[in-house]
Amino acid sequence: MRIIDTHTHIYLPEFDDDRESMLFRAEQAGVTDFLLPNVDAKSIPALIKLYQENPDNCHPMMGLHPCSVKEDFEAELKLIKGVLFGQPELFVAVGEIGIDMYWDKSTLPRQQIAFATQIHWALELDKPIAIHCRDAFDEIFEVLEKIAAPNLKGVFHCFTGNLEQAHRAIDLGLLLGIGGVATFKNGGLDRVLPEIDLKHLLLETDAPYLAPVPYRGKRNEPSYLTYVVAQLAHFYNATPEHIAQVTTRNAINLFEL
Repeated sequence: MRIIDTHTHIYLPEFDDDRESMLFRAEQAGVTDFLLPNVDAKSIPALIKLYQENPDNCHPMMGLHPCSVKEDFEAELKLIKGVLFGQPELFVAVGEIGIDMYWDKSTLPRQQIAFATQIHWALELDKPIAIHCRDAFDEIFEVLEKIAAPNLKGVFHCFTGNLEQAHRAIDLGLLLGIGGVATFKNGGLDRVLPEIDLKHLLLETDAPYLAPVPYRGKRNEPSYLTYVVAQLAHFYNATPEHIAQVTTRNAINLFEL
């Protein structure tokens, strides 16, 4: 059973003490590939270092996270664009980009500019986008639907929306990233996912965040994706192998792995 973790921050300091054993546990669980979304300029060295140490199964993205869109975001974007366009073949996606209205609503205008700017980078390079959306579906859709390019492609990372929002994302050519929230008792995805074809889903952890039950509240890691696979198998009345096979194929196709 081959599983791809399409969104994982395993280059962060939370894994510095046991990164090798964590990667071994992932391998034992059938997780073969790790897609690494960037956060900001500070996270780039660790991201690239992990890729260089594991070039066969660690696949970097490049982008500016919405929570890192500060007063100096234009300078930050310029730096990140230089990295992305300097070696575009290195990066499988533009991400993690988007809008976050949970932490600081006052930065919305800046976030919208940064999000739209990075979408245009992805369109220019013909790369998918990895979208961070927290309490911001309306704001995200406003930007996406204004651009609405035919070659727009990507994933709503950590999708937690309702059925209408799921269809709206799919209609824009986007897939839905599903992780630990699918295992939460009141996560809401039990009412949404059975109505969505598996061909629209990807698996992810967002490690070290959002660990699935039974590890909820603890550090997440890629090996825990097996709990998400089991939950989806329950939702779809399918085998874990079938869930892994379809979502892996989706990831390979979207990110050209």
